[in-house]
Amino acid sequence: MNQNFEILAPAGSFEILKQVVNAGADAVYLGGELFGARAYANNFTKEELLEALDYVHLRGKKLYLTVNTLLKNQELDRLYEYLLPFYQNGLDAVLVQDLGALKFIHEHFPDLPIHTSTQMTVTGADGVKLLKEYGVTRVVMAREVSIEEMKSIHEETGMELEAFVHGALCYSYSGQCLFSSMLGGRSGNRGRCAQPCRLSYTVLDEQKKVISKEAYVLSLKDLCGISHLKELQEAGVYSLKIEGRMKSAEYAAGVVFMYRKYVDMLGENNIYQVSDFDYEKLRRIGNRCGFTDTYMHAHNGKEMVTFEKPSFCSEIDSFPVKEQYVPICGFAKFKAGEPARLSIFCEEEKVSAEVTGQTPEPAKSKPVTKEELVARISKTKDTAFFFEQLEIDLSEDLFIPNGAVNQLKRSGIAALEQEILKKYKRNQERELIENTGKPDNQKNEDEKFSYIISLEKRDLLPTALKQGWATDIYLDSTIYDRNFMFDSLQSDIEACHHAKKRAFLILPPVFRKDTSDFYRKNISSLKELPLDGFVAKTYEEIFFVKEHFKETELICDHNIYTYNDLAVTVLKDWGIAKNTIPLELNRSEIRERNNQDSQMLVYGYYPLMTTACCVHKNTKGCDRTPGICYLKDRYNKEFAVRNCCSDCVNILYNSVPTLLFSSYKELCRENVKDFRLQFSYETEQEAEQICREFGNLLAKEGEYVPRKQDAAYTKGHYKRGVE
Repeated sequence: MNQNFEILAPAGSFEILKQVVNAGADAVYLGGELFGARAYANNFTKEELLEALDYVHLRGKKLYLTVNTLLKNQELDRLYEYLLPFYQNGLDAVLVQDLGALKFIHEHFPDLPIHTSTQMTVTGADGVKLLKEYGVTRVVMAREVSIEEMKSIHEETGMELEAFVHGALCYSYSGQCLFSSMLGGRSGNRGRCAQPCRLSYTVLDEQKKVISKEAYVLSLKDLCGISHLKELQEAGVYSLKIEGRMKSAEYAAGVVFMYRKYVDMLGENNIYQVSDFDYEKLRRIGNRCGFTDTYMHAHNGKEMVTFEKPSFCSEIDSFPVKEQYVPICGFAKFKAGEPARLSIFCEEEKVSAEVTGQTPEPAKSKPVTKEELVARISKTKDTAFFFEQLEIDLSEDLFIPNGAVNQLKRSGIAALEQEILKKYKRNQERELIENTGKPDNQKNEDEKFSYIISLEKRDLLPTALKQGWATDIYLDSTIYDRNFMFDSLQSDIEACHHAKKRAFLILPPVFRKDTSDFYRKNISSLKELPLDGFVAKTYEEIFFVKEHFKETELICDHNIYTYNDLAVTVLKDWGIAKNTIPLELNRSEIRERNNQDSQMLVYGYYPLMTTACCVHKNTKGCDRTPGICYLKDRYNKEFAVRNCCSDCVNILYNSVPTLLFSSYKELCRENVKDFRLQFSYETEQEAEQICREFGNLLAKEGEYVPRKQDAAYTKGHYKRGVE
């Protein structure tokens, strides 16, 4: 069991950093000018960040830098120069989402601790094991993971875990949301989320009948886990993360102060109970329609949702936080004919410094006294220190100017600071980093094209099998009743093979403990299936397939993000055959990317959210029946929501499908050879029409004539991309 927690606080500015450190934070996380997942926060300049590193280190605290967006090829080229000065100045860790950035940092800064961001959606021990080989020293848990699951992960891997304990909650699994980017080009994966989940929607059932009108069904209350510290400690969680890099100094410091109080109480007594008074005080510091702790012990729940307009409410203008100083001991010697000497020792850091100054002179009138020297040297409020003990050895009848005493003190403090900071400094010289963004799109005319039909609706399998051009069928695991899953899959795979098509199983959107346990329990049945391969959506699934199906082809879906070529290299390191081009990249970014082993989604309703919460359950009640409902926004656009009950997951889709048939030839020129059509909830007639048009496109060797009906489709991000 952990004996100590780390309280990890957010800082959107230097002033907030000072406030949270003084309130009791052990570590601070913040963003610099690049690559942070809060692009609209008051992120730190290079100079501020270097100063912040010294500030926290002098006080025995740590600083973590967010590099937790997805990086495009040209951005990865700037990563080394960006990180180097912070690394040299003692940066304690980086938070990373991107696989390419993970590999790059591990190779070029091998002793820099790497913390995986919650954006990586790590929900199980297998994901931890997979990422560990790239120098990961801490994993930030997905917010949805329960305390019980965290305990299991820690016991199985020994990994240091970080868990969110307070602040705003995303409705979607972090990193699995394209809602903001598809609606307005502001990508949550790039730190620019516009929070469409905080808007109201009318909920419609499958027949488009109103269930709930203009409700805030995607808006979650704020997390408050202060009552669960002992459970988190017993689960092996080390770092308690407070959300709020865009919140005020009063909010951040107030929340830290309250958690500091109860962490210390737990450390002293091992038993504690949060008082109603303090809980109410924490609520008044700031909340969004109240608090929730549901995810800590349950999969989801109606009580998590605000349902009303989610205004952030704060009733406290300021919070009393006192400046914290590090205790030091000093000894000053003033002797006739000798330079003044000051020795300082810091017990906490086990370092000392000694400096000399001006030689005292015989007093002509009033000699200096010990009391005057103590008062002068003890004035250290503009530093990180206070003299807990100060001894003065003073000869009689001496005089030394106040300015000389002040200079002696300043020199001594500066020397002590340098001794403390010395242990943080790194001496790595600047390397010459080769451009990492050169696409390797060498044409290989012998390579065959693959044409894939992906099904999230089993009724559409006969339609898919009739398509002579289709080479592969992807069968989504969520469409099968677990009670009959393997018999049903056996039948569908045989039908695919009879139609001379390969059959792949798309693994679930999230591979949490219940889902993982089901597949492991039925591993023999899974191995008996004549599958041609798997499609993985999570890091846990990659590990699972690598462990049990070493010779089976594995393809990564679009949400195993490969924005840059280095990320593709990581997948190759893992023995993964192919990847899927991320849905947020535009044509020029695809052109700059290595597409040699990539497939492209050219038709389908893009999944905008993957969430543990359930719209159906929260509005009609849970009946464990898979189905579709719809969310209608203020512009009367309707977004389908599919509840996948076997894995207790909701998927929210775009209101219109993406159609890229007119870009087929262009994609071929960029060396894309695998093209995928994804059917989610289309009717048989709609699926047949799309398949027929794609077949005609291939028959005409990529020639496509836009039609009037194309106005009902979108090109997604293919033209506009994201910032």
